Amino acid sequence: MSILVKANTKVLIQGITGSFGARHAQLSIDYGSAVVAGVTPGKGGQCFEHGGKKVPIFDTVAEAARQTGATASAIFVPPPFAADAILEAVDAGLELAVAITEGIPVNDMVKVKRAMQGNAKTRLIGPNCPGIVTPGDGKDSHGGCRIGIAPGYIHKKGNIGVVSRSGTLTYEAVWQLTSRGVGQSTCVGIGGDPVNGTSHLDIIKLFNDDPETHGIIMIGEIGGSAEEEAAEWIAKHCKKPVAGFIAGTTAPPGRRMGHAGAIVSGGKGTAEAKIAAFKAAGIGVAVTPSEMADTLLKMM
Repeated sequence: MSILVKANTKVLIQGITGSFGARHAQLSIDYGSAVVAGVTPGKGGQCFEHGGKKVPIFDTVAEAARQTGATASAIFVPPPFAADAILEAVDAGLELAVAITEGIPVNDMVKVKRAMQGNAKTRLIGPNCPGIVTPGDGKDSHGGCRIGIAPGYIHKKGNIGVVSRSGTLTYEAVWQLTSRGVGQSTCVGIGGDPVNGTSHLDIIKLFNDDPETHGIIMIGEIGGSAEEEAAEWIAKHCKKPVAGFIAGTTAPPGRRMGHAGAIVSGGKGTAEAKIAAFKAAGIGVAVTPSEMADTLLKMM
């Protein structure tokens, strides 16, 4: 089992003809993902070719979904146009939109969130995220589904769910698990922007309901209250062991660190408060990033 995407999930790529979108389209195809369409306005009718595979390009997401049956989208559209790209995926009725784009104006994302209210059809992951990987069980983990920019080769099919605000720490946790011979069910980078589509808690609930996910690594960072909210729910409802790490323990108060969402304001969102919430909820806390996998495996 897995959450959100499976090996046979049909994926379209918005911005497939840009250099960044094209490169990661190639990597997803190499990984074994079912990339069935690209979308670039004005380039409908052309083809994206890689490894002997021809991927048709369409002018609109709606047309691409209708013609190919795609249910998920990877969005590699420049920041000024990315919000519209997300809403185009929503309007087309896709089940999943994964916005990789960094630097989307917060005001644009507020409008996207408002427009998506009451929409039960489309789940948004991101923006400013590495995306999602459900590892396959083929050679080198191929045959899975990779949507986004995560390095495919570090993943291994298994039973640990990973959710993180940080891209690089997602990869670190995954590689620690794989290096110990422990595979993952699904790995989700939710992004570090202050306004995003999916929270830690949303993903934790999905992992909790997935019978093939036996343990969870949750990686947070300073800023906001999402980790505390997830910890509160975990304490009451989660049936599986959870280990966590909070990045930013050495960050000066009031200083924005990297991610736009990683800012401590009004005394809330500190690393200390998040770590205390984790401990109170029975979540194993890794003191350093190098201990994330071992902290979880000791609990299992």
